[in-house]
Amino acid sequence: MSSSFAFRIRTTRFDESYAPSATSRTTTNFANLARGENRRQNLRSTLSMIDARFNALAHDDNPGRDRYGVELEIVSADLHFDADGVVVEFPLIEILDVTILDTRTGERIDGIVGNNFSSYVRDYDFSVLLPRHTADAAQSGLPEGFGDLHGGLFQRFLDSDAYRERFCQPPVICISVSSSKTYRRLGTDHPVLGVEYQQSEFSLTDEYFARMGMQVRFFMPPGAAAPLAFYFRGDLLADYSDLALIGTISTMETFQKIYRPEIYNATAQAQEVYRPRLDNPEYTETAITYDRAERSRLGITQGKYTEEYLITPFRSVLERWAGEPIAAGSHA
Repeated sequence: MSSSFAFRIRTTRFDESYAPSATSRTTTNFANLARGENRRQNLRSTLSMIDARFNALAHDDNPGRDRYGVELEIVSADLHFDADGVVVEFPLIEILDVTILDTRTGERIDGIVGNNFSSYVRDYDFSVLLPRHTADAAQSGLPEGFGDLHGGLFQRFLDSDAYRERFCQPPVICISVSSSKTYRRLGTDHPVLGVEYQQSEFSLTDEYFARMGMQVRFFMPPGAAAPLAFYFRGDLLADYSDLALIGTISTMETFQKIYRPEIYNATAQAQEVYRPRLDNPEYTETAITYDRAERSRLGITQGKYTEEYLITPFRSVLERWAGEPIAAGSHA
């Protein structure tokens, strides 16, 4: 069965000329920035913020704070399979790949792949399946097996030839901390990641990423207003270079300043005990247009699309394949 499944990767440069294609996920954060009459200025301002933050963190031997540039590519992973003679192609996952340009030496340095994470099946799980389950008074807790299929598909993607031929390290996903949890500062102080925080309890997002084979740590980089959540495999502190980590921080902190300015562009920095607040009135807008309401609406639309064209007709075959153990040294 496994031989009939394959992943294919497409890449799109994310720059000020970027425009979402017909196959792009419309709930993807960078697609949201690239629509409307201010799209080009949105993109130009976002990229300038990323470069400025990178150079502020990579300050060694960089007196003018202008040595480095960050280049981004959108990595789209499509799932292809044959189900009883029906050939299926479905756009499954989108992540970001970072490359760092050293303008002094001309060297191009690999950053970290992952960063942003966007998934059709996650849209289905959180925007269709979970609300439907909680709306039923007879149901409690989470739907049975919630996140298992998504986790299996994601891990199959990381083990695929398509991923391994292009990327030599596992991904790191960097997102906002949860506004429903409390965070307490620990003693760890990394030169790039900054001070570490510990969460009061696991969130649903943490549990969802755990099914993808990823663990989480929370760090507030130097000069940041709040911690970021880093989901990873292996050893976050040892497996990636400082420049690679700075690439992820500068990219995702910039996006969070745009998406959640109440937390990441707050005027006061997180203290030893911190509870993020989306109703925090003390923050600064970035002047970059972003429609949070649109993203939520489209999440439901794309979740229903996933249910109709992937989950309902092919759930059983996907669950069998994604749930199969992966032999050591083999690829999906």
